[in-house]
Amino acid sequence: MTSHIHLHQSSSESFWVSCALIFAAFLCLRAWLGGRSRNHGNLEDWRAGSFVLGLLFIWIAMASPLAALDHEMLTAHMVQHLLLMTLAPPLIWLGTPRRPLEHGFPQQFVQAIRRPLRSEPVQQFASVVTHPAFCWFAAAGTLVVWHIPSVFTLGLQSQMWHDAEQSSFLVAGLLFWWPVVRPSTSIAKWPEASMLLYLFLATLPCDILSGFLVFCDRVVYPVFLSSPPPSASRLWKTRNAPVR
Repeated sequence: MTSHIHLHQSSSESFWVSCALIFAAFLCLRAWLGGRSRNHGNLEDWRAGSFVLGLLFIWIAMASPLAALDHEMLTAHMVQHLLLMTLAPPLIWLGTPRRPLEHGFPQQFVQAIRRPLRSEPVQQFASVVTHPAFCWFAAAGTLVVWHIPSVFTLGLQSQMWHDAEQSSFLVAGLLFWWPVVRPSTSIAKWPEASMLLYLFLATLPCDILSGFLVFCDRVVYPVFLSSPPPSASRLWKTRNAPVR
């Protein structure tokens, strides 16, 4: 691999990502403890653990030693995508019940945030971006676009585009899992059968991409020629893990 492509995430960037995730964990636990002190309903302790575990997966993907290997090993790169799109988002949504969070922060802060969120333009925008069709296409489009060879290489050559790639995978994962987990009770609940179909259809882009990468008769990503190639079965399992 040439030196201009061999790009490691800087220690300073890892430090700031770690700080942001620790701060998010602190806010969540503070809100959770505040909600418990007010005896607001039945607060399941596992939800706080779910949120922290989701943040841990984000840290592993973006700030741990694994992040320094994604420019050397295709397997490490794919594991990053798996963590950001498949494992972290549902854990984050499962760990963010709205009412305990509201009771864990000062009411002035809650009211200041609640007013703009309840405005009609914001509600209309939210109804669009949380619709299952939009969430599905956002996740599928992100997966496909970033695996176009020229775009994929751009993400390895430029730190800015690499950060944009990781951020887009996380955002796409959060959107994809929103209709499934439904962290907010204000959104319409879709029938369970439709969610099963939603998850099944999500395997199609993964299957097509996996088949192309495994059985293509040419080198798709030459930047990884110097690294050990992942086995076909491992790559296939990694790309299909989101819903299997």
